[in-house]
Amino acid sequence: MKRIQYLFLSCLSLSLVIFAVILQQTGFQGVSFLPCPLCILQRVGYLGIAISCLLAAGIAPLKKLFHGLAIVAAGYGVAVAGHHVWLLSHPGESCGIDPLELWINQFQLASAIPWLFKADGLCSAKLPAILGLQVPEWSLLWFGVLLLVLLLSFFRKPR
Repeated sequence: MKRIQYLFLSCLSLSLVIFAVILQQTGFQGVSFLPCPLCILQRVGYLGIAISCLLAAGIAPLKKLFHGLAIVAAGYGVAVAGHHVWLLSHPGESCGIDPLELWINQFQLASAIPWLFKADGLCSAKLPAILGLQVPEWSLLWFGVLLLVLLLSFFRKPR
């Protein structure tokens, strides 16, 4: 993969996190989109991809290592977003109180940067769809695209 491609993937991942923060701060259709614990974990996945791709673009000798870490972060994101989508389609599985919320909010990052890492919402909350999909479904789609691109480029033979 070329340096510019890594930078593009990094910017794309950061853009998705920025969009989530904007949605959290401004809401959509008059509804506040408070991040749930699974949303925060997905943000960590996007930031993992962004940082790994940025490091792969900047440190050529360790490019494969950072590319591999980006793949791990994207796979993690697919798993978390997939679980979130499953939870939305099975609302009876949630008790309303998420034990992950207490665990996530105890981290230093949640105290230091609450607008980015503090979980306030419920994972099973049905919020208005954006272009026909719920936010976790969009997240699963983007993680899947990023994972596919990273995997294909990792195993492609160099020219």
